[in-house]
Amino acid sequence: MKKIILFPALLFFFTSAVNAHGPVRQKAEEEITINAPAEKVWGIIKDFGDMSWLPAIKDTKADKGNEKGSVRVLTLKDGGTITEELKKHDDKKMTYAYKITDMSTAKTINHAGAEEKVPVLPVDNYAASIDVEGKGNTSVVSWKAAYYRAYMNNNPPAEMNEEAANTAVTAILKSGLENLKTLAEK
Repeated sequence: MKKIILFPALLFFFTSAVNAHGPVRQKAEEEITINAPAEKVWGIIKDFGDMSWLPAIKDTKADKGNEKGSVRVLTLKDGGTITEELKKHDDKKMTYAYKITDMSTAKTINHAGAEEKVPVLPVDNYAASIDVEGKGNTSVVSWKAAYYRAYMNNNPPAEMNEEAANTAVTAILKSGLENLKTLAEK
């Protein structure tokens, strides 16, 4: 008799656990081939304190340049801000990695009876890297990001769910790489 009761109880707890999971780590990766030498492409993006090649950015300020631990504040064209910390920078390998440490609020919404702040980029725990690899007179640039949706609890609002996070991150990576290609191929 105990086995009959135990099985439905285990099944209930298992399905509850499956349905009650929080956010899942998301990943985005974009790559582009640029008809320019790697040194030229790297020259455009290597300065952690200069994001002028990214269309959504109005201004960038970094406190320690390309030194590990440098903090940059990106001011977006719409007025929002994103603060990032440089985790590694390797001029020889033409790569750097960074993470977002703070963001301004784009708007406030009411969700499930509570006021929720929607960040300017609908993500949490965002880390990324960008790499340039030379292929003769061309370059391959790869920009990878890993992150969670902005709403860390269950049942996220549309503004802060996985789809919103993935759409926003993919748009940034694509627009940045396409603009980098345009600048490098001039």
